[in-house]
Amino acid sequence: MKRYKEPHFQERIAAAASARTEVLERLRTNAPVVRTATPDQAERRLAKEAAAREKRQEALLAAKEQKAAKRAQANEMAAAAPKPKRELSEAERKSARDARYLARKNRASS
Repeated sequence: MKRYKEPHFQERIAAAASARTEVLERLRTNAPVVRTATPDQAERRLAKEAAAREKRQEALLAAKEQKAAKRAQANEMAAAAPKPKRELSEAERKSARDARYLARKNRASS
């Protein structure tokens, strides 16, 4: 009894190509399906698209209004609470300078 012999690469490629051509030929022989939309379906589709377009526009307007309201609120908060600058004493200025120098030195050594 003969043992099973695995097909070689070229045989597998040829089998795949023939299967592909058979399927394509079968598809070519079938008549194409033509869907015709009735006027009622077309009207419903157009109405649905118009409703979706309107909904998108309303959402866009709402987002713009919300953004403008947030911006106005932020501007009011900034205008209402101006922060006075505090004068630093000599010792505070020196300690801030030393802290910056130390941070810069640590960054350079890392």
